[in-house]
Amino acid sequence: MNSHIRSDLKPQHHPVTRRKSDMGAMAYFSGCAAEAGVARDYVDRGYNLLENRWQGQSGEIDLIFSDAGVLVFVEVKKAVSFDAAASRLSVAQARRIHLAAEEYLAHMPSGALTDMRFDLALCNQVGAIEIREGAFSHF
Repeated sequence: MNSHIRSDLKPQHHPVTRRKSDMGAMAYFSGCAAEAGVARDYVDRGYNLLENRWQGQSGEIDLIFSDAGVLVFVEVKKAVSFDAAASRLSVAQARRIHLAAEEYLAHMPSGALTDMRFDLALCNQVGAIEIREGAFSHF
């Protein structure tokens, strides 16, 4: 037995090391801030915010706006750069968003005939926003 080891010493945690749950919480709040910034950007340009984090059985849509009779479904992505953020939208995720939009449209008077588009809103590490209108409307 090592009697020379002090029992009153506790393991020290490196101050830069973060627990996984802390990092998840940071990502969540960072994403919420990005969505809030994007929502302000659209509202400042005259869009009407209809839904924030709308949840359907097929998935979630970050933001839904209306503008002059057009529904705009917006996916928000945040990363170090705009290109890095754009690369985070996978084909599978775009398809899930389209399926969720179909669910949403089922409650609209014109249903699937409603004018719509799918925008990708990108946020970089300094909070700048770039909107790519119709970025994934082709699915």
